[in-house]
Amino acid sequence: MSTAECQFPEFNPEDEEIKAILANSKTVAVVGLSPKPERDSHRVAKYLKEHGYQIIPVRPKADEILGEKVYAALKDIPVAVDVVDIFRNIEAIPGIVEEAIAIGAKVVWMQLGLAENQSARKAREAGLTVVMNKCMKIEHSRYFPD
Repeated sequence: MSTAECQFPEFNPEDEEIKAILANSKTVAVVGLSPKPERDSHRVAKYLKEHGYQIIPVRPKADEILGEKVYAALKDIPVAVDVVDIFRNIEAIPGIVEEAIAIGAKVVWMQLGLAENQSARKAREAGLTVVMNKCMKIEHSRYFPD
């Protein structure tokens, strides 16, 4: 059982900034993307792909998910990443944020149930936008309904 818990986000972008992130981002690295269709990470990534985003799965020990090549770590991705979408446990967030900063990502997005304020502050200090405890699929469908 995990000892770390989701924290209350100290900050989050305003609605207009979230809408702009979704409108202007093209490449989303989905960290912890499951190959299992019933998992939230899979459903969200599939939705994003169907709505024009380039999805880059990040998951050790997988070769392909949703028809996309899988990378073991963010540092292995050969293209620029706009958003790092995190579907991992809270303990993994500090390391993922370090990698997101190192690769020059623009946004760190912690999915529903994930907020880690210390890592979020570090990402913001490095110039990244941080979204916590929100789902990209839910936010996208809210701002850009089909």
